[in-house]
Amino acid sequence: MECECGNKRKHREEKEYKDLIHRLNRIEGQVRGIKKMVEDECYCSDILTQVSAIQSALNGFNKVLLSNHIKSCVVDDIRNGNDEVVDDLLKTLQKLMK
Repeated sequence: MECECGNKRKHREEKEYKDLIHRLNRIEGQVRGIKKMVEDECYCSDILTQVSAIQSALNGFNKVLLSNHIKSCVVDDIRNGNDEVVDDLLKTLQKLMK
């Protein structure tokens, strides 16, 4: 199976995998909750508060994933002589900081 975003793949240890999936499931539930709030015609500021919570949860997900990426993928590539991974990391950080 090929990834939708490119050819690179990453095997994750069970603990990391479960943590990431748990976070994503929680975020997915929050998004469904906001959809229900819109359908139920909830007040705008109440919905915005929930959107802010989702943004915070996504930021937390990004922090965990980025930390794991640096500690494993980036370090391994540098140890194997692939210094180009630093440029890739910088591009990723630029995208995250938009």
